[in-house]
Amino acid sequence: MARGEGVEQFPATLLPPVKHITQDGIKITKEKEKKKGNLSVCSKFCYAIGGAPYQITGSALGFFLQIFLLDVAQLEPFYASIILFVGRAWDAVTDPTVGFLVSRSPWTRHGRMMPWILISTPFAVICYFLIWVVPPVEKGKVVWYLIFYCLFQSLQTCFHVPYSALTMFISSEQKERDSATAYRMTIEILGSVIGTAVQGQIVGGANAECINHTSTLNNSVIHLSSEINASHITLDDTKNAYMLASGVIVIIYVLCAVVLFLGVSEKKDLKVLKAAEPLSFLDGLRLLQGHGPYVRLVMGFLFTSLAFMLMEGNFALFITYTLGFRKDFQNILLVIMLSGTLTIPLWQLFLTRFGKKTAVYIGISWAIPFMILVVCIDSNLTVSYIVSLAAGFSVAAAYLLPWSMLPDVVDDFKVQHPNTQGHEAIFYSFYVFFTKFASGISLGISTLSLHFAGYVTRGCVQPDSVHLTLKLLVSAVPISLIILGLIIFKTYPINEKRREKNRSQLRALLQDGKEQDSETSEESSEPSIV
Repeated sequence: MARGEGVEQFPATLLPPVKHITQDGIKITKEKEKKKGNLSVCSKFCYAIGGAPYQITGSALGFFLQIFLLDVAQLEPFYASIILFVGRAWDAVTDPTVGFLVSRSPWTRHGRMMPWILISTPFAVICYFLIWVVPPVEKGKVVWYLIFYCLFQSLQTCFHVPYSALTMFISSEQKERDSATAYRMTIEILGSVIGTAVQGQIVGGANAECINHTSTLNNSVIHLSSEINASHITLDDTKNAYMLASGVIVIIYVLCAVVLFLGVSEKKDLKVLKAAEPLSFLDGLRLLQGHGPYVRLVMGFLFTSLAFMLMEGNFALFITYTLGFRKDFQNILLVIMLSGTLTIPLWQLFLTRFGKKTAVYIGISWAIPFMILVVCIDSNLTVSYIVSLAAGFSVAAAYLLPWSMLPDVVDDFKVQHPNTQGHEAIFYSFYVFFTKFASGISLGISTLSLHFAGYVTRGCVQPDSVHLTLKLLVSAVPISLIILGLIIFKTYPINEKRREKNRSQLRALLQDGKEQDSETSEESSEPSIV
């Protein structure tokens, strides 16, 4: 019996649909596949919105938590240093753990990353709010802040690690991922502006009276004490201002998470080889350590990021006490973040034209002369604003470049290990792990240094030893870290030529994987005729 005659005996409804493949049809299919990796402006914007909560809360905690613990909760610098170190160190430890769990998570109808983001959000905002509450029990303050700071950091990790890895699942096109990353960095710095503005403006208008310790006064700033003590704002007013600011930030956090969930969808078919086995935690760690470009990238940005984190953590104290601008510190911080937000698109254009490594050298080193200038000049408010405006350029580069270059390292790893999958979250989580752990050590040591320098809680004026310590923490130490990071980054091997080569090879692997899936699908759809 001929095959055509046998087929005619079956009802038409039981037959698979006939595919008429023509030359035009192949062209249309290729065009659809090419457009499949493209992202709309709306999708990029919604994706970028999801990065705002991390930066909003991060900027508020980075700029204000230290001064809150010292001057509002009135903890000794020694205990404040323990809280800052343990919280950051715990946060760092949870990153690779969450990264491993995310990489092993099953696929759901909402994707693999989104469930983590949705479930962690309500618990994270509750813990964040409680960080800024001063408990009525004096002896339980240290335990209170340790518990809720560590809980929030863990829940924030459950949000941010999946969100960071989501970069690899929104498009298969490197150009689209770079563009989405630029959107994300712009919104994230805008989030830092929002966090700095909300926290700074609400709290800055409710600064409680400082305590005039005559034994530590310097003649040059005695007028500061009488000027501040003329106000009638109490410590309770300051506590309420911190809670109000945290309440506003909590609302913004939830809204951003909703926009991310409704506006972005994960693409399950971005895996190159579906038959590959996902990496175990130990295997993934061994492969990361053996991948030279990743190690050099992480080590380079570890030191540069640490420099900016160290400056961020101590800058509010430096402005308040060393420069003497107690009433203007929140506005100076806001200028830095606004400047960074506006220059993110410029850095994106720069790295597109001149390459990412060149952008690193120029963008990160740009801050060095201004870090020197801010500690060398006398207390001049106008000069402080100018320096802050210029320093924001470098802050923008420090935000954008690590997250723009991490996908390049992941792609390079994929090219060298095409039979592995599920490692994206591990790459991102270990990068965050190293930076957070190092920042925890730096903040703990810097706060402890203030303790040994003789920091006076709620003092209108600090001893000269505190001023010297703050100058070192916002200038000399960060500059040394930046120089060390740039020296390490000199050995980073992925230039623009290698990046383009990796992209071409990944496209070929992805196309081969799709053709294999198509052939398998067609074979399984053919009717068996007995």
